[in-house]
Amino acid sequence: MALLGNNILIYRSGTAIAGTTSNEIQSEADLIEISSPTSGQWKEYIEGRKSWSINVSYLVLAYNGVRELLNVGTTYTLKFRGRNSSDSTGVQGTAILKSCKITATKGNLCQGSFQFVGTGALS
Repeated sequence: MALLGNNILIYRSGTAIAGTTSNEIQSEADLIEISSPTSGQWKEYIEGRKSWSINVSYLVLAYNGVRELLNVGTTYTLKFRGRNSSDSTGVQGTAILKSCKITATKGNLCQGSFQFVGTGALS
């Protein structure tokens, strides 16, 4: 599966409600500092717990789009796979909408962004 901007589908209560066209995906792992009798003054680490998040951009549609501001704190299922394929190599996870931002400038298209924070594993 090629990772393209439109390969993320957003589901609420089991129903697909949106597909993204631009996004940033991040996963990371905590590092736990350990000590070792052989490391002297140098730090050593082991891997800790993992987390993931995604920021997506969208165009705000008319005045109803501003209601998305009310959905922060809502849990969604995000699926990362090709829209028109049965590709099983993608991943999915549950995420909470942490923030919704809308940028409205006179004379320009109204744009928005969502920040989702994963709760649990991507699988």
